[in-house]
Amino acid sequence: MDITTLLKETIDSKASDLHITVAVPPIIRVNGELNRIGNDIVSIENATKMVKELLSEEEFLQLEKQGEIDLTYSCPGLGRFRVNAYKQRGAFSMALRVVPPTVPTIESLGLSPVIKDLAVKKRGLVLVTGPTGSGKSTTLASMIDFINRDRNCHILTLEDPIEYMHSHNRSIVNQREIGHDSKNFANALRAALRQDPDVILVGEMRDIETISIAITAAETGHLVLSTLHTLGAPKTIDRIIDVFPPHQQQQIRVQLASVLEGVISQQLVPKADQSGRVAALEVMVATNAIRSLIREGKTHQIQTSIQTGAKYGMQTMEVALAELQQKGLITKEDALSNSFNQDMISRYI
Repeated sequence: MDITTLLKETIDSKASDLHITVAVPPIIRVNGELNRIGNDIVSIENATKMVKELLSEEEFLQLEKQGEIDLTYSCPGLGRFRVNAYKQRGAFSMALRVVPPTVPTIESLGLSPVIKDLAVKKRGLVLVTGPTGSGKSTTLASMIDFINRDRNCHILTLEDPIEYMHSHNRSIVNQREIGHDSKNFANALRAALRQDPDVILVGEMRDIETISIAITAAETGHLVLSTLHTLGAPKTIDRIIDVFPPHQQQQIRVQLASVLEGVISQQLVPKADQSGRVAALEVMVATNAIRSLIREGKTHQIQTSIQTGAKYGMQTMEVALAELQQKGLITKEDALSNSFNQDMISRYI
């Protein structure tokens, strides 16, 4: 069993991911569904051999010591892959994500025009949220690409690992990989404030320290783009505030209300013709009314503001799903199953 052959099969099948785990055949994810490649079971020896093919000696030692490692792997003639190798039940496993060779544009992804409006902000915090594998990194990459072509500025990305490679265009783009170029997100973000950036991309806001510095960076005149594993703007805002101890939460509400520019919540839905997946986006733009709701701790009322905020470019997940269904891009069943509000999506459909 050869890793290069499996990666070629992954690309040829237009799969998004390849899973190598012991006691089952290699598995690929195509349009969100898991499919086995052949019937040959991956043995402990196979798995170890394939992991060693992708990792340097130093990286393999780190994997053995820490139990997991993130990296990118380039396979000549095939492309780049984001790799997470990890230990499970005494054996090695891997999850490999295909990284497209070119950075997609906002237009090619069919994203809402308001995404461009958020990308041209000179300062503030823009969050792209959604479950794992919902295309958050791709949406952020398209926004960075748009800024790179539109503005003369310094873009600094902090990623774990680096996925899309950006070339300098009107902007200069410096990409730092956590684990290689910096110890962690908090350290890299603290250092970023001394590196004269205009735009900072933080791959993920994982802890209180990173969130705190990101908000400070947005307050001090930078545009900060980042991700969270949440669905919907109200839950995203609650998650950020709940990270902080109770005595700090009111202060964070005030800070967040002043810097937040928008929250994009997305999920990928299978196309009706089974040719791939399409992004459904809920968009919240921080209007004065929404800033007041954040300050006052009334996040449960934000959804109503999104429903009535179409003139600002806002849309609920239900509107996004209903439009995709009406265009024939997704099925009624998938529109219903991916909705946040079953009553509302039923009315729209």
